[in-house]
Amino acid sequence: MFITPLTPSEIDAYNARGGAQADAADPRAAQDRFLRLFIAQLNNQDPLNPLDNAQMTTQMAQINTVTGIQQVNQTLQSLADQFSMGQALQGASLVGRQVIAQGNALAIAGGQAQGSFSLTQPADNVRVDIMSTSGELLGTVDMGPRSAGMHNFSWPLGAADPARVGSMQVNATAGGQSVSVIPLARQTVESVAPVDGTLRMRTNSGMTLSFQQVLAFL
Repeated sequence: MFITPLTPSEIDAYNARGGAQADAADPRAAQDRFLRLFIAQLNNQDPLNPLDNAQMTTQMAQINTVTGIQQVNQTLQSLADQFSMGQALQGASLVGRQVIAQGNALAIAGGQAQGSFSLTQPADNVRVDIMSTSGELLGTVDMGPRSAGMHNFSWPLGAADPARVGSMQVNATAGGQSVSVIPLARQTVESVAPVDGTLRMRTNSGMTLSFQQVLAFL
Protein backbone atom coordinates (compact mmCIF):
# COMPACT_ATOMS: atom_id res chain seq x y z
CA MET A 1 0.00 0.00 0.00
CA PHE A 2 1.29 3.42 -0.93
CA ILE A 3 0.37 6.74 0.61
CA THR A 4 1.15 10.32 -0.27
CA PRO A 5 2.88 12.74 2.14
CA LEU A 6 0.62 14.36 4.71
CA THR A 7 -0.29 17.96 4.04
CA PRO A 8 0.00 20.60 6.80
CA SER A 9 -3.80 20.87 7.00
CA GLU A 10 -4.12 17.10 7.48
CA ILE A 11 -1.54 17.16 10.27
CA ASP A 12 -3.32 20.08 11.96
CA ALA A 13 -6.68 18.28 11.66
CA TYR A 14 -5.24 15.13 13.20
CA ASN A 15 -3.67 17.03 16.08
CA ALA A 16 -6.95 18.90 16.59
CA ARG A 17 -8.84 15.63 16.94
CA GLY A 18 -6.13 14.38 19.28
CA GLY A 19 -7.46 10.83 19.69
CA ALA A 20 -8.91 10.32 23.16
CA GLN A 21 -9.85 13.49 25.05
CA ALA A 22 -7.61 12.51 27.95
CA ASP A 23 -4.59 12.56 25.64
CA ALA A 24 -5.59 15.62 23.64
CA ALA A 25 -4.03 18.08 26.10
CA ASP A 26 -0.92 15.94 26.75
CA PRO A 27 2.05 17.09 24.61
CA ARG A 28 3.80 13.72 25.00
CA ALA A 29 0.70 11.84 23.83
CA ALA A 30 0.36 14.12 20.81
CA GLN A 31 4.02 13.62 19.99
CA ASP A 32 3.66 9.83 20.28
CA ARG A 33 0.63 9.82 17.98
CA PHE A 34 2.48 11.89 15.42
CA LEU A 35 5.59 9.67 15.48
CA ARG A 36 3.47 6.54 14.98
CA LEU A 37 1.72 8.14 12.04
CA PHE A 38 4.99 9.47 10.65
CA ILE A 39 6.67 6.04 10.82
CA ALA A 40 3.67 4.43 9.14
CA GLN A 41 3.94 7.03 6.42
CA LEU A 42 7.64 6.27 5.90
CA ASN A 43 7.03 2.52 5.82
CA ASN A 44 4.32 2.88 3.19
CA GLN A 45 5.76 5.58 0.98
CA ASP A 46 6.06 5.11 -2.75
CA PRO A 47 9.63 3.91 -3.53
CA LEU A 48 9.42 5.71 -6.86
CA ASN A 49 8.34 8.94 -5.20
CA PRO A 50 9.80 8.96 -1.67
CA LEU A 51 9.25 11.69 0.86
CA ASP A 52 12.02 14.24 0.44
CA ASN A 53 14.03 15.82 3.25
CA ALA A 54 12.21 19.15 3.04
CA GLN A 55 8.83 17.50 3.59
CA MET A 56 10.16 15.46 6.51
CA THR A 57 11.69 18.55 8.11
CA THR A 58 8.47 20.51 7.67
CA GLN A 59 6.36 17.83 9.32
CA MET A 60 8.79 17.45 12.23
CA ALA A 61 8.80 21.22 12.71
CA GLN A 62 5.00 21.24 12.79
CA ILE A 63 4.70 18.66 15.55
CA ASN A 64 7.41 20.46 17.54
CA THR A 65 5.46 23.71 17.18
CA VAL A 66 2.21 22.11 18.33
CA THR A 67 3.92 20.43 21.28
CA GLY A 68 5.68 23.66 22.24
CA ILE A 69 2.43 25.64 22.19
CA GLN A 70 0.73 23.04 24.40
CA GLN A 71 3.58 23.16 26.88
CA VAL A 72 3.48 26.97 26.95
CA ASN A 73 -0.28 26.86 27.59
CA GLN A 74 0.21 24.42 30.45
CA THR A 75 2.92 26.63 31.96
CA LEU A 76 0.75 29.75 31.68
CA GLN A 77 -2.19 27.93 33.28
CA SER A 78 0.05 26.80 36.13
CA LEU A 79 1.27 30.37 36.67
CA ALA A 80 -2.33 31.64 36.61
CA ASP A 81 -3.34 29.07 39.23
CA GLN A 82 -0.42 30.04 41.46
CA PHE A 83 -1.26 33.73 41.08
CA SER A 84 -4.90 33.08 42.02
CA MET A 85 -3.81 31.12 45.09
CA GLY A 86 -1.42 33.88 46.16
CA GLN A 87 -4.12 36.49 45.63
CA ALA A 88 -6.56 34.50 47.77
CA LEU A 89 -4.00 34.18 50.58
CA GLN A 90 -3.29 37.90 50.37
CA GLY A 91 -7.00 38.68 50.44
CA ALA A 92 -7.56 36.56 53.55
CA SER A 93 -5.19 38.84 55.47
CA LEU A 94 -7.47 41.81 54.67
CA VAL A 95 -10.45 40.46 56.64
CA GLY A 96 -11.06 42.84 59.54
CA ARG A 97 -9.01 45.64 57.96
CA GLN A 98 -10.42 49.02 56.98
CA VAL A 99 -10.27 50.18 53.38
CA ILE A 100 -11.08 53.50 51.75
CA ALA A 101 -13.17 53.71 48.58
CA GLN A 102 -15.43 56.30 46.99
CA GLY A 103 -18.61 56.92 48.99
CA ASN A 104 -19.97 59.20 51.70
CA ALA A 105 -20.78 56.59 54.38
CA LEU A 106 -19.24 57.01 57.82
CA ALA A 107 -17.58 54.33 59.93
CA ILE A 108 -18.36 54.12 63.64
CA ALA A 109 -15.50 53.04 65.90
CA GLY A 110 -14.39 53.92 69.43
CA GLY A 111 -17.26 56.34 70.01
CA GLN A 112 -16.43 58.33 66.89
CA ALA A 113 -17.74 58.70 63.36
CA GLN A 114 -14.83 58.45 60.95
CA GLY A 115 -14.58 59.40 57.30
CA SER A 116 -12.25 60.59 54.55
CA PHE A 117 -12.30 62.80 51.49
CA SER A 118 -10.01 63.97 48.72
CA LEU A 119 -9.53 67.55 47.47
CA THR A 120 -8.69 68.15 43.83
CA GLN A 121 -6.85 71.37 44.80
CA PRO A 122 -5.84 73.22 47.99
CA ALA A 123 -8.70 74.79 49.95
CA ASP A 124 -8.76 77.78 52.33
CA ASN A 125 -11.57 76.31 54.38
CA VAL A 126 -12.99 72.83 54.72
CA ARG A 127 -16.10 71.92 56.70
CA VAL A 128 -17.59 68.46 57.11
CA ASP A 129 -21.28 68.14 57.98
CA ILE A 130 -22.35 64.95 59.73
CA MET A 131 -25.81 63.95 58.55
CA SER A 132 -28.31 61.58 60.11
CA THR A 133 -29.96 58.70 58.27
CA SER A 134 -33.03 60.95 57.84
CA GLY A 135 -31.01 63.88 56.46
CA GLU A 136 -30.74 66.00 59.63
CA LEU A 137 -27.55 67.82 60.57
CA LEU A 138 -26.01 66.14 63.61
CA GLY A 139 -22.78 68.12 63.85
CA THR A 140 -19.87 69.65 61.96
CA VAL A 141 -16.10 69.26 61.81
CA ASP A 142 -14.22 72.47 60.95
CA MET A 143 -10.93 71.38 59.35
CA GLY A 144 -9.63 74.80 58.27
CA PRO A 145 -7.26 75.04 55.30
CA ARG A 146 -6.20 71.77 53.66
CA SER A 147 -3.86 70.81 50.85
CA ALA A 148 -4.88 68.84 47.79
CA GLY A 149 -5.13 65.10 48.29
CA MET A 150 -6.74 62.72 50.77
CA HIS A 151 -7.64 63.70 54.35
CA ASN A 152 -9.17 61.81 57.28
CA PHE A 153 -11.40 63.14 60.05
CA SER A 154 -13.34 61.93 63.08
CA TRP A 155 -16.36 63.29 64.92
CA PRO A 156 -17.09 62.37 68.57
CA LEU A 157 -20.55 60.84 68.87
CA GLY A 158 -21.17 62.13 72.38
CA ALA A 159 -24.84 61.49 73.17
CA ALA A 160 -25.75 60.86 69.53
CA ASP A 161 -27.18 57.44 68.70
CA PRO A 162 -24.69 55.60 66.41
CA ALA A 163 -27.65 54.08 64.55
CA ARG A 164 -28.73 57.58 63.48
CA VAL A 165 -25.38 58.53 61.96
CA GLY A 166 -25.76 58.34 58.21
CA SER A 167 -23.41 60.17 55.85
CA MET A 168 -21.21 63.22 55.42
CA GLN A 169 -21.23 66.34 53.27
CA VAL A 170 -17.91 68.07 52.65
CA ASN A 171 -17.83 71.76 51.76
CA ALA A 172 -14.51 73.24 50.60
CA THR A 173 -13.71 76.70 49.23
CA ALA A 174 -10.66 78.54 47.95
CA GLY A 175 -10.79 82.30 47.45
CA GLY A 176 -14.54 82.20 47.83
CA GLN A 177 -14.90 79.60 45.07
CA SER A 178 -16.07 76.05 45.60
CA VAL A 179 -13.41 73.30 45.45
CA SER A 180 -14.25 69.89 44.04
CA VAL A 181 -14.38 67.20 46.72
CA ILE A 182 -14.42 63.42 46.34
CA PRO A 183 -16.08 61.80 49.39
CA LEU A 184 -14.44 58.60 50.56
CA ALA A 185 -15.99 55.92 52.74
CA ARG A 186 -14.16 53.80 55.27
CA GLN A 187 -15.26 50.19 55.02
CA THR A 188 -14.35 47.15 57.11
CA VAL A 189 -13.61 44.02 55.07
CA GLU A 190 -15.74 41.11 56.28
CA SER A 191 -14.93 38.51 53.63
CA VAL A 192 -13.04 37.98 50.40
CA ALA A 193 -13.80 35.68 47.45
CA PRO A 194 -12.66 35.25 43.83
CA VAL A 195 -15.29 36.39 41.31
CA ASP A 196 -14.64 35.92 37.58
CA GLY A 197 -10.92 35.62 38.24
CA THR A 198 -10.76 38.80 40.34
CA LEU A 199 -10.58 38.95 44.12
CA ARG A 200 -13.56 40.81 45.59
CA MET A 201 -13.95 42.18 49.10
CA ARG A 202 -17.30 42.26 50.89
CA THR A 203 -17.54 45.09 53.44
CA ASN A 204 -19.66 45.65 56.53
CA SER A 205 -21.86 48.12 54.61
CA GLY A 206 -22.72 45.50 51.99
CA MET A 207 -20.44 46.93 49.31
CA THR A 208 -18.41 44.63 47.05
CA LEU A 209 -15.04 46.10 46.09
CA SER A 210 -12.18 45.05 43.84
CA PHE A 211 -8.55 45.98 44.50
CA GLN A 212 -8.80 48.66 41.81
CA GLN A 213 -11.62 50.40 43.70
CA VAL A 214 -9.69 50.58 46.97
CA LEU A 215 -7.79 53.85 47.33
CA ALA A 216 -6.07 53.04 50.64
CA PHE A 217 -5.75 50.30 53.26
CA LEU A 218 -5.79 51.40 56.90
